[in-house]
Amino acid sequence: MGTFFDVLTEYNWDKVTEKIYSSSESDVLNAIAKDKLSLDDFAALVSPAAEKYIKSMAEKSYGITRRRFGNTMQLYVPLYLSNYCSNQCVYCGFNCKNRIQRTILNEIEIRREAEAIKQRYKFEHILLVTGEAPAKSSVEYMGRAIEIMKEYFSQVSLEVQPLDVDEYRYLIEKGLFAVYIYQETYNKDRYPLYHPKGRKADFRYRLETPDRLGKAGIYKTGLGNLIGLEEWRTEAFFTALHLRYLENKYWRTKYSIAFPRLRPFANEGDFDPNYPVTEKNLFQLICAYRLFSEDVELSVSTRESSVYRDKIMPFGVTTMSAGSKTMPGGYADDNGELEQFSVNDDRTPYEVESAVKGKGLEAVWKDWALYLQ
Repeated sequence: MGTFFDVLTEYNWDKVTEKIYSSSESDVLNAIAKDKLSLDDFAALVSPAAEKYIKSMAEKSYGITRRRFGNTMQLYVPLYLSNYCSNQCVYCGFNCKNRIQRTILNEIEIRREAEAIKQRYKFEHILLVTGEAPAKSSVEYMGRAIEIMKEYFSQVSLEVQPLDVDEYRYLIEKGLFAVYIYQETYNKDRYPLYHPKGRKADFRYRLETPDRLGKAGIYKTGLGNLIGLEEWRTEAFFTALHLRYLENKYWRTKYSIAFPRLRPFANEGDFDPNYPVTEKNLFQLICAYRLFSEDVELSVSTRESSVYRDKIMPFGVTTMSAGSKTMPGGYADDNGELEQFSVNDDRTPYEVESAVKGKGLEAVWKDWALYLQ
């Protein structure tokens, strides 16, 4: 059986880009009118020709989202366990060459973080995050962290280094619910420029992670690319291609897509995006994905401003982080020097909840699977 790597090799990056930019207004209108979109339709919706039809896309996206997910917005909180990392990703504050204080939480500190969150807020969905340093944050370490979190939270997800099938099965047995793994860029030729050293330099192994998750029987997999590294319209096409492949092959698994735009990080010089993406561009992306897939969850993090998040939340978004601390130990003892990226929406979770209610939506503090029980 093949993997998504085999599918990806059938496409040429430059030809896909050319196809997107050659989409006509007629192509856009035809795509908006359809109930079931093809990849060609998606290409039209992320094209420059679609920019004048964003309002129509938003109206349809709003209707689909409300029909599929109701008047709800899921809220979750990330918990950073470690900022040790063996990779040299040029855009990340955890780059192993960056001179920042490094730490990894022990079991006592992990429990302190959980208690600090639960004492203040109503979260039932927590996302555990580490840098990619297997020697520090081993699979056994993650398994123990999941066990501790299950004492406090109904649902525990991970955003960590790619693992093998048997390792994912082990963590699922411990109570793991979902894994978020972002390819960063689907441009195979330019991928090494951003990931020169470390395990993350292995493009294929990272790309095939959702395949391994599907084989392991994970409930939900999160996809995405780092918006700003490469041409955002082309990246979106390949993310959609990946999503459609996974939905067809591992249909028992649920999927989500995140929209991380490059943000400043703790380093001597910030990484400037090669392809800056405006808020209007990002909104076009959100609507395009919703029209492409009614079932996929769409997540917008605190990288975006409070004003922007409030404005777009009814039109396709289903999940938002709130009160995020992007450094280990950030809830019990804030230390900004340890953070991975700077937060743009610094409201408390209850302030975000109030904003959600202001849009006529109900804030849900746990995952959809648990919400429906």
